[in-house]
Amino acid sequence: MATSNITDDINLQNLKVEESTTIKPEEASAATAEKPVKVKKEKPKQDKPKQEKPKQEKPKQDKSKQEKPQAMAEPPPEELDFNRTPEEVDKALKEWTKQPLTANQRKPDEKILPKPDARNVLITSALPYVNNVPHLGNLVGSLLSADVFARYCRLRNYNTLYICGTDEYGTATETKALEEKCTPRQICDKYYELHTKIYKWFQLDFDFFGRTSTPKQTEISQDIFWKLYKRNLVTKDTVEQLYCETCQRFLADRFVAGTCPDPACKYDDARGDQCDKCQKLINAIELISPKCQVCRSTPLVKTTDHLFLDLPNLAPEVRKWFDKSSKDGHWTNTASNITDAWLNDGLKPRCITRDLKWGTPVPLEGYIDKVFYVWFDAPIGYLSITANYTDEWEKWWKQPDKVELFQFMAKDNVPFHAIIFPACLLGSQDNYTVVNHLSGIDYLNYEDAKFSKSRGVGVFGDHAQETEIVADIWRFYLLFIRPESQDSVFSWNDLMAKNNSELLNNLGNFVNRAIAFCEKNFNGRIGDASKLETHLDQLFVAQITHELNAYIEAMERTKLRDGLKCVLRMSRYGNQYLQTKQPWSKCKGSEADRIDAEISITLAINLVYLLSLVLQPYMPSTSNEIRQQLNIEQTVYALENSFRCYLPIGHTIGQARPLFKRVEQPMANAYRERFAGQRQ
Repeated sequence: MATSNITDDINLQNLKVEESTTIKPEEASAATAEKPVKVKKEKPKQDKPKQEKPKQEKPKQDKSKQEKPQAMAEPPPEELDFNRTPEEVDKALKEWTKQPLTANQRKPDEKILPKPDARNVLITSALPYVNNVPHLGNLVGSLLSADVFARYCRLRNYNTLYICGTDEYGTATETKALEEKCTPRQICDKYYELHTKIYKWFQLDFDFFGRTSTPKQTEISQDIFWKLYKRNLVTKDTVEQLYCETCQRFLADRFVAGTCPDPACKYDDARGDQCDKCQKLINAIELISPKCQVCRSTPLVKTTDHLFLDLPNLAPEVRKWFDKSSKDGHWTNTASNITDAWLNDGLKPRCITRDLKWGTPVPLEGYIDKVFYVWFDAPIGYLSITANYTDEWEKWWKQPDKVELFQFMAKDNVPFHAIIFPACLLGSQDNYTVVNHLSGIDYLNYEDAKFSKSRGVGVFGDHAQETEIVADIWRFYLLFIRPESQDSVFSWNDLMAKNNSELLNNLGNFVNRAIAFCEKNFNGRIGDASKLETHLDQLFVAQITHELNAYIEAMERTKLRDGLKCVLRMSRYGNQYLQTKQPWSKCKGSEADRIDAEISITLAINLVYLLSLVLQPYMPSTSNEIRQQLNIEQTVYALENSFRCYLPIGHTIGQARPLFKRVEQPMANAYRERFAGQRQ
């Protein structure tokens, strides 16, 4: 790359392209290039980086509307050290000039099937109920998290299949159909289309998004049932159930509500299956002052016949499987603790039938007027949806030695995916693929309340589209506060702070300054950085390799929040590297200085490309925009364990454009008021 004649004194820290990239005085403390890099030449540290722990934050409050929750606080500017050992530097430099691995390209019409010579990764997200609009808590709890992981796996050239779909059977659908005076099928068709549009807007890249109300669902569910029944793992019993004389029907779980029977809770609007407040599972007849949700009359207690899954008989096999899976795989602490608690308390027979019309019909004589309970057949939807994607679905679901199964969900779904579903698959003795890695996370709350799909509390998917905030920013913030170890809080002030500091002042600032400087001073051409002789250049390559490996380790363990923080650390290192090297000054110096400046910018531009890779799972549109500014139309290279020299000598980049816009306080205040917790 020829040196440009343009040698204006451009201070990269304060480079202005548009107003949206300018660091305001009140945010100067968040600017990542504020302090020079500390270089420690010989101080060895362990390969495994220490992950940052989130610090508590109190963003400035609007005095007219003080927030109750305290969102995560902006930490003080971090002093980053380039502190890799000589051994790490030598290893990184050997990898730096190797040819990067080409990324696999998926063919549009090709069915994805397990391959004998590949790492085969099957990913599922908890199936969203079809009967309502998903909110932000639903998204980050399962669908968005699974999407991020699937995108990461594809970047790593893993043979990946990500399937999901709407959960369409059960009481919730019948209830919604009664509310809207239509049939359950009409409800499912209406909301399936709505779900599909929302997920498309949020850029969820499913390989197949299906639904559970299909003939394949009936076929596979009944097959598993018969295998369990023939092994005497299904028992019959007579149970007491609430019966509404006005409606002339037994009331399934969600057709009844009352006061929670837990003395410590006493919530006055608990459902017949679970209390929204204390989250405990409930037997409907235990409700205090129950009411029929259709006619509001008080139901009676009557007896009815039902089928039960003999979980006590299956418990030893489930325990053996869980101990191995949770040890060998990546289970969140939340998922492991919930599962362990259920097993330690002793499993009890669980009813798998309901007195409903809309559902998978029970094929056993004497019970043909009933359907399977949604938590028996809903997880089987993963199998049937895959079967609707490919006739060779058993290659994914009946080759456990060749397939790794990752499942993503919120903690309320853990017992069904870690106990009941595995018990059914193991009990069938049909060589099913059972979950290897279970990412069950905590709850995302909204400001001073809980998200509630049934009560419309918080921001919902269709309303998010009506704001001025683009999908990538929603994705970024939800993943930044992903509740991986404890409940977290969505806060408008915090979203504003993270957008303005982490994206605008850190990531966007680095990408913009690197591309703009190359464009203005070197005609946008990439120079030769194959031989790095200065100590800081060598340390830079080693440090970015170190951060890249921290990113990969976090992603492999489904610690997506930590992975995102690794991305942001990389861009901070980029900012501080440029601030220390000061190529804008060296461009006016000697020939040796100009060569050094060219190498510095070439290293920075290659980091920009790496950032487009590691950012792609989180912010796909931003990733594409970065590549366009680099004049690279698509993902050319796979994500490897080493920082490579991706861009060839002489490659001409495109034009720098701001990646992000500032979120101002009035906007945050307006949205907080607009989404104050009641959905119209």
